[in-house]
Amino acid sequence: MPARIRVALIPTIAALALAFSAYAQLLPEVTSPKPKKPAATKPAPRVEATLEDLAPTAGAVKENPKDGLKYVWIPRGSFMMGCSPGDGECDGDEKPAHRLTITKGFWLGQTEVTVGAYKRFARETGRAMPKEPKLGNNALNPSWGNERMPMVNVNWGDAKAYCAWAGGRLPTEAEWEYAARAGSTEARYGQIDDVAWYADNSGRSRIDSARIWTEQQKNYLDRLTANSNTMHEVAQKRANAWNLYDILGNVWEWVNDWYGGDYYQASPDGDPHGPASGQFRVLRGRSWVDLPGVARVSFRDWVGPDGWTIYGGFRCSREVVP
Repeated sequence: MPARIRVALIPTIAALALAFSAYAQLLPEVTSPKPKKPAATKPAPRVEATLEDLAPTAGAVKENPKDGLKYVWIPRGSFMMGCSPGDGECDGDEKPAHRLTITKGFWLGQTEVTVGAYKRFARETGRAMPKEPKLGNNALNPSWGNERMPMVNVNWGDAKAYCAWAGGRLPTEAEWEYAARAGSTEARYGQIDDVAWYADNSGRSRIDSARIWTEQQKNYLDRLTANSNTMHEVAQKRANAWNLYDILGNVWEWVNDWYGGDYYQASPDGDPHGPASGQFRVLRGRSWVDLPGVARVSFRDWVGPDGWTIYGGFRCSREVVP
């Protein structure tokens, strides 16, 4: 480019710069835009926890410091009470099978009340221990020395008093069967020899108790005595699905209800408590002296509340374990 032309451009550029500066002063002040607020979010809905939501899982185990025994959590639920499907050995008082609902979960003794726990109760309440159990001349627990054995020779009132001392009560018959089934519809929650002490397997040698009963009924207990049959320490057999031991066999178990042979025909469908009155109290689970046919979750037995035997014990229920 010729030199005269380059020189001529200099004032032109300077003039443009001055003009732009003057124009800029006439413009409104420019500020940085304010950052936008994030869109408002709705708070998460509040969830109100119920007592059942906070409850342990089925079969959870917790120790009761009052009696030193373990208790397991039994959740609320519904089940068919009475004669199990396909069970041909049911008696009339196990019928009709009927659907029930247990509306509140509860804690139930994982084992039958032991001699050791009952001794603690006797000491604290000033009670004497019952007469030690014997079958014929066989001492089954001499001087109550084995504290892991189930407590026997207690009547219904003794069992009720113990459970109250331990902070609970005897379970209802419906609660007992619901817990014993642990969700199963079968007559037993496993093979009988896996889950229960009964006459065939509770002695020195295995016997055929059904045959002995048929052929030598009058000598039945003598045969068991000769075979050294006895109750056994708790929790030696397999537990059910909710971690309960010896719910079948070993010793009978008192429950809270009066016995009614026809009660199932008119039982309420929620939390039944049995007849309002009666002559006998219910026992469940059968024992180490019994034939295999009665070691079933629906089988019912009854004894006067003042009665006691070397075959009978109990376990307690609680709404709360400290």
